[in-house]
Amino acid sequence: MDVDPIIELRDIRKSFGAQRVLDGLNLAVRPGSVSVVIGRSGGGKSVLMKHVIGLMKPDSGQVLVEGQDTVPLTERQMTPVRRKFGMLFQEGALFDSMTVAGNVAFPLAEHTRLSRREIAGVVEDKLAAVGLGGMGYKMPSELSGGMRKRVGLARAIALDPKIVLFDEPTSGLDPVMAANINELILQTRDEFGATCLVISHDIRATFSIADEVFMLYDGRIIASGPPEAVRESADPVVRQFIRGEARGPITIA
Repeated sequence: MDVDPIIELRDIRKSFGAQRVLDGLNLAVRPGSVSVVIGRSGGGKSVLMKHVIGLMKPDSGQVLVEGQDTVPLTERQMTPVRRKFGMLFQEGALFDSMTVAGNVAFPLAEHTRLSRREIAGVVEDKLAAVGLGGMGYKMPSELSGGMRKRVGLARAIALDPKIVLFDEPTSGLDPVMAANINELILQTRDEFGATCLVISHDIRATFSIADEVFMLYDGRIIASGPPEAVRESADPVVRQFIRGEARGPITIA
């Protein structure tokens, strides 16, 4: 039986001056899936993500979250919609002046009426879930890059969101830590029941975690489907990106 998408972008167009970044983009994300958007750096992946969470408005088109078009909504009306999302930013985006526990507690203090004791309990549960139990007293400066991302994920899931967005989650990590982050993405889906939307140019990670892959090129999704279907695409642009091939011979004058 077909399931309605939890996120759907319909004919999205977005330009910055004369530069068209999104050009009739269509994308649908199934609930409970790990969906990965791949594409070259500077190709519009982050712009796409900002449309999903309502940080940008399209020039035209619709952005639907659980069937609700968010484009016409005011900032105040967007508040309950954004409560459905958690986001792991590329570098973790932690508050350096706060402890690890303070960072994870921040959305709970801002958006709930839980007591300090209740917040502390949630914080410890979330840190334990990402393998950082008992580390709440540390400062972000004391953590490795991978640990900072784990703290960022604990904060992203603090409010038990339906959807978690991941912005280049394995960027800058060694292969072992990248594999750990990929496992955390799958855990976010399997244990917390969240839909995961990932933007990435990490091909190995993409094909190890994705239920569905979307290839963004020239402002549109030019290929989508299960990983193996995209891997076997006959489109030369898709094949070139997946194989990491140069566009042509490099001539040195």
